[in-house]
Amino acid sequence: MNYLLKTEPSDYSFANLQRDETTLWEGVTSPAGVKHLREMKAGARLVIYETGNRKCAVGTATAVSVNASDPKNPAVMIRAGKALAKPISLAEMKASPIFANSPLVREGRLSVVPLSDSQYKFLTGN
Repeated sequence: MNYLLKTEPSDYSFANLQRDETTLWEGVTSPAGVKHLREMKAGARLVIYETGNRKCAVGTATAVSVNASDPKNPAVMIRAGKALAKPISLAEMKASPIFANSPLVREGRLSVVPLSDSQYKFLTGN
């Protein structure tokens, strides 16, 4: 499974993740976001999306480990991947038919969004 993780770049940007190489992704509070984190498995492919003024997918990462022992606060260790060759804006995603039924478009405030393989490929080119 693939996921898109949203982050506010003024709090923790993709550049921060690249600098740190790994980080613990926790603190998600929305019930749907928590559910998706609990379901995540080590090896999951991730897309990092920066909110705020950017509103675009900017890079990739991989889930290294998942600790879902606390059902209300799962903790996922992620490892930085590569920056996308070209950031993909939310407008570009909304314009693509493959995102028509995506929670990314339907539930804008969702911080962890499952992605199909075709959506992941659209964003990363891989």
